[in-house]
Amino acid sequence: MPLTEHDLLAQVALGEDSSRQFKADIHNAESLAAEMAAFANTDGGTIFIGVTDHGDAQGLSREAVGRINQLISNAASQLVRSPLTVLTENVLLANGNLVIALTVPKGLDKPYFDKNGVIWLKAGSDKRRVNSKEELRRLFQISSQFHADELPTKAGIDKLDRLRFRDFLHKHHTHEFPEAPDDLLRLLQNMNLATDSGVLNLAGVLMFTERPEWIVPQFVVKAIRYPGNKIHSTEYVDTEDFSGPLRTIFENSHAFIMRNLHKVQAGQGVNAPGIAEISPVVFEELLVNALIHRDYLVSAAIRIFIFDNRIEIISPGHLPNNLTVDKIKEGNSNIRNPILVSYAAKGLLPYHGLGSGINRALENWPHIEFIDDRDGCLFTSIVHRAPLDASPLVTVSPKMSQMAPEIEASSSEMSPEKFDPSLEMASVMLAILLQQPKMTSKKLAETLGVSKRTVLRHLERLKETGAIRRVGPTKGGKWEVLV
Repeated sequence: MPLTEHDLLAQVALGEDSSRQFKADIHNAESLAAEMAAFANTDGGTIFIGVTDHGDAQGLSREAVGRINQLISNAASQLVRSPLTVLTENVLLANGNLVIALTVPKGLDKPYFDKNGVIWLKAGSDKRRVNSKEELRRLFQISSQFHADELPTKAGIDKLDRLRFRDFLHKHHTHEFPEAPDDLLRLLQNMNLATDSGVLNLAGVLMFTERPEWIVPQFVVKAIRYPGNKIHSTEYVDTEDFSGPLRTIFENSHAFIMRNLHKVQAGQGVNAPGIAEISPVVFEELLVNALIHRDYLVSAAIRIFIFDNRIEIISPGHLPNNLTVDKIKEGNSNIRNPILVSYAAKGLLPYHGLGSGINRALENWPHIEFIDDRDGCLFTSIVHRAPLDASPLVTVSPKMSQMAPEIEASSSEMSPEKFDPSLEMASVMLAILLQQPKMTSKKLAETLGVSKRTVLRHLERLKETGAIRRVGPTKGGKWEVLV
């Protein structure tokens, strides 16, 4: 629908911001090109020409409109790189003058330059120059022309951990390790691990050097277990920094979290192994997500904070582009580091595919909160813990006690093929039903911190395998454990 004077005045009444700008007149095509580039490099917007800075819609004569339209055409096609396709609409005012509504869309080929090679961004109602390499890289990243994990480093191929890389080749590519330096470099380049200039890129350093922290010291994991529920400046229960190749960082970070969780007693004696209060698979998925999807253009460490009531995993970089928390819960994803993702999918990390990790974590523990902090450029996963006195302390049958070491061993293996989180859930359910055979499915769900639907699914599976049977009616009956 055409823009009316009423619509125009409603927009003007809102004032200038990052999506609206007022110009009483335009005489300089180069200045207009800078404004267009700033809008295109950000989220797009509209320039109302014929409106003063104070919001007075005076309009322009028809002669002025003709002159300005020519300036707009020249600026968009000749003075912005890459050229822009813009839209203009003339709004007739009651005084007979016209206001030009010049709409600049969000650019698809970022970054956009003006005639002098300057890159502009919107900063509120004004614009500013891009003045840092990091910001420039981010613009390229948004336009999918550049990814942080392909950044060149100062590490030559001599920094490669040859044993680690050789093992990876044998396991996943059935390829022999090339001994000649030229052949090795060519192979690394073909595998997107080295640049044309002969140095390892960031992905190559993070995955296949022995001490990545010597080359990129900022990309580590810092973990702290605090007493209580607040951050303390000096007081802590456990703390450790994790460095090394990505696989090593993942394994050590995961182990740190697991050793700081409560254990549910899963045997008759005090020496029987316990089961973690929260499934290991939850932290497996969240840590993998943090390591391969973080923003490596931000020079900061991943942080793990463990409190009495929650565990926080804080990853540098907010969700990319138009991705939101609701969208990632629906299984949507956006690849920020495609090289790391491709190698994680080949077995470097227990990665299960785009968009599946968050859902898998929520299926195993629904009490997870995600915070996308765009101002602070952080993404935080908060795993809420059940109160200590709510953890079921149970004893189990000798047969279940024998199963416990197998459960513990499968948890420590960290292999998605070997670890079955349903085994852990089933073992805890059986242990609870041994002590409280009349417990309802609703109460069982509340005790375990899962949905009733999840409990019913596991109960049905246990009945099918002959582990339990129902004695008596649905209401007033009880469960009999047969193992």
